[in-house]
Amino acid sequence: MSGTPGRARARSLGVVVGALPPGPLNAITDVDGVLVGHTTIDDGADLHTGVTAVVPRQLVTGRWELPAAVHTANGYGKLVGSTQVDELGVIESPVVLTATLSAFLAADAVLTYLMRRRPDALSFNPLVGETNDGFLSDIRRRPITERHVLDALEGASGGLPAEGCVGAGTGTTALGFKAGIGTASRRQVVGGLPVTVGALVQANFGGVLTVLGTPMPVEDLLPGVVRAEPPGNSCMIVVATDAPLDSRRLGRLARRAVFAMGRVGASYSHGSGDYAIAFSTAPPERPLLPDAVLDPLFAAVMDVVEEALLDSVFTATTTTGVHGRTSHAFPYDRITRT
Repeated sequence: MSGTPGRARARSLGVVVGALPPGPLNAITDVDGVLVGHTTIDDGADLHTGVTAVVPRQLVTGRWELPAAVHTANGYGKLVGSTQVDELGVIESPVVLTATLSAFLAADAVLTYLMRRRPDALSFNPLVGETNDGFLSDIRRRPITERHVLDALEGASGGLPAEGCVGAGTGTTALGFKAGIGTASRRQVVGGLPVTVGALVQANFGGVLTVLGTPMPVEDLLPGVVRAEPPGNSCMIVVATDAPLDSRRLGRLARRAVFAMGRVGASYSHGSGDYAIAFSTAPPERPLLPDAVLDPLFAAVMDVVEEALLDSVFTATTTTGVHGRTSHAFPYDRITRT
């Protein structure tokens, strides 16, 4: 099931980003072999947090590396394992997202997961990102346990991922509204080859929500509501594709993924740790696509991240958390009036 009951994705509201067709699920799981799992912690009071895992099936079925790249737009954050991805151009673990102060425990839990699958290996590089959900969740309690991380990893599936207030997006806020997890996909022909690109985002950053070029500030849409603009805002973007690309070309995709934040009104502030991780599931024997034909793929990445970010807001519900702070859901009726 996608999203929260009663909440809608962008497309069901008539908000269609670009002209390219989505995949069957309009999700990162449309990319061959990509699975997503969530663990959500929500006590209805002070804890609103969780774990989201993006699991390439190839990494747990005998292929121990996939081409990958990380783009750090603003490094005010913790992306455990990123330097080895930069150095070697591969990922060797699923991508796990969680809250800032739980990132290090989550990395240790990913080690447990990897060691069980590779009993003879002596080194691993877990890849764990985070955003700060301390505005709505008592982040200093660090409620994430190894079991929560393993449940997200082991429960990952290829269906339509839940969006909004779920997993690592349970306590996040973006663009003045309650946000969370969002996902989308596109199909495109690149260099004569049909390819799919998908994105999953953990949205927790500042700015003024912009929908298809129209600013929609919370002050105008919800008169009397104080903008929820917590410190430590960030955005984690995971891009997956079945296009045959090496690390350098995937780095070009990752950069454009962060550019797409500007389309939805991101402020790219001092305290916003904005990262994109891109990887390819294409079989290693497939010839690489040359740079000269990548423009359609770049367009697809920009569109898919923009839509995933909008979904992260549209599917989230009003949440009251620690210290009585409230982050309000986006009001759908203003879409139809605009």
